[in-house]
Amino acid sequence: MLRKFASTRSIYRIWVLNLCSINIFTPDHVEMIISTTKFNGKSSIYRFLRPWLRDGLLLSDGAKWQQRRKILTPTFHFSILQRFCVIIENNSRRMVEILNNSPGEKIDVVSLMSEFTLNSICETAMGTRFSEEIVEKGVSYRTAIHSIGKCLVQRMTRVILHNDFIFNHSALGKEQNKSIEKIQNFTGKVIKDRKAYIEKYGVENLEDDDKKDNKEYNMNNRRKPTAMLDLLLHAQKNNLIDDEGIQEEVDTFMFEGHDTTSCGLMYCLMLLANHKDIQDKIFEELHTIFDESDRSASYDDLSEMRYLECCIKESLRLYPPVPFISRQITESIDLGGYKIPSDVFCHIHIYDLHRREELFPDPLKFDPDRFLPENCIGRHPYAYIPFSAGPRNCIGQKFAMMEMKLALSAILRRFDLKPVTKPWELRIAADMMLRSTEPIYVIFEKRNT
Repeated sequence: MLRKFASTRSIYRIWVLNLCSINIFTPDHVEMIISTTKFNGKSSIYRFLRPWLRDGLLLSDGAKWQQRRKILTPTFHFSILQRFCVIIENNSRRMVEILNNSPGEKIDVVSLMSEFTLNSICETAMGTRFSEEIVEKGVSYRTAIHSIGKCLVQRMTRVILHNDFIFNHSALGKEQNKSIEKIQNFTGKVIKDRKAYIEKYGVENLEDDDKKDNKEYNMNNRRKPTAMLDLLLHAQKNNLIDDEGIQEEVDTFMFEGHDTTSCGLMYCLMLLANHKDIQDKIFEELHTIFDESDRSASYDDLSEMRYLECCIKESLRLYPPVPFISRQITESIDLGGYKIPSDVFCHIHIYDLHRREELFPDPLKFDPDRFLPENCIGRHPYAYIPFSAGPRNCIGQKFAMMEMKLALSAILRRFDLKPVTKPWELRIAADMMLRSTEPIYVIFEKRNT
């Protein structure tokens, strides 16, 4: 059992005192672990996130996970995404206005994309209208999330801090608690404001928010919940969730709904800036869709952005925002001739999986053509999993892809991207997300069209 793992290229083990983790990055092994509900439970390393996310959708399992997933799934129905599309496109235009004020200057796309995605998740899934207050408080919120990521890594790598009592009384534990307090002050205000809004006006499509200032607004003209937070509040009335549960899910979705997408966008912008030929092909596709018009992108336009989608997928292959996931092995299983016992961790290294040469020839090359339909034929379904896969796949992956298309199309229709940060200059930080240790800069030059 568990012998010679370190000598193989597809599976290896790590022992730390009495803790054992099995590490895999081949499609067959990955499929055996995440394609079934048998190993749906996250490994115990995720318990370090519980002081923050508690028992939200990311960390829960069993009946509770199934119930919460059922409550939240309607948020990402295509009919709801169509309504969100208008909001995100408006947000994209606000971002373009910011870039218009800094022509030719190098821009830190980490901060730019993080602000954009946080505003977008607030306005769509949380039903919170864009305001200067949201932007201002969002800076503190994003800083606190980055701080928690650093605390998490330090705690994972220092076994003595695995003990809750020792950690909570350490300087690192106190720093994390301060960050959690800042985060939950922000998300708590989002919940409080939305509750007050619904009590006053009822559930309503955000596109019609301007009607709320009209005293003659018909209070009987109320629509079904569309925002994720509205669904949670509606479920609370039916005793399916309580205040703590709402806080758990809002904390989870505010984090996952903005941080992962911002990471995907910032690496994609850097890659496109460094590949002018690919950038030009996207612009040609967008010109075919929009011609000389400056009209807003519609939901139907997104399906026409086929090459842009290939570029996004290739960027997510090279730089998956979540570089690894981990599951708890609850019963013994055979992986490639190795008998894996129960009660060990299984780390799935998405970053390494996506860079296997036998799966993606010349794996370090940015080549969007890999994701043309004809080139995907025969590819293992678990060779590419930026949104995970199986029963616990990312519930918001369609939302994320829509948001990335809208942001990138809005930028590339109006700006030519010039490189500053090169891919080989990146230094990836040890974090729960695939972060760079330094800012990632891109120059946005206005197009002469």
